[in-house]
Amino acid sequence: MNTKHIADRTERKKAKRTARKKATPLAPRPDNVARGSTKRKVKQVVKGQRKR
Repeated sequence: MNTKHIADRTERKKAKRTARKKATPLAPRPDNVARGSTKRKVKQVVKGQRKR
């Protein structure tokens, strides 16, 4: 929600809270999808290779 046009902090917070309450709840994650599935995977260093 863009609240840049609201100057007063309390008004801005109030607007955000109402928008958050109005928003539809997120659907639960399916069982076959891992929690960190979108994270970048770290490449494993091959054993016996020098790092530098």
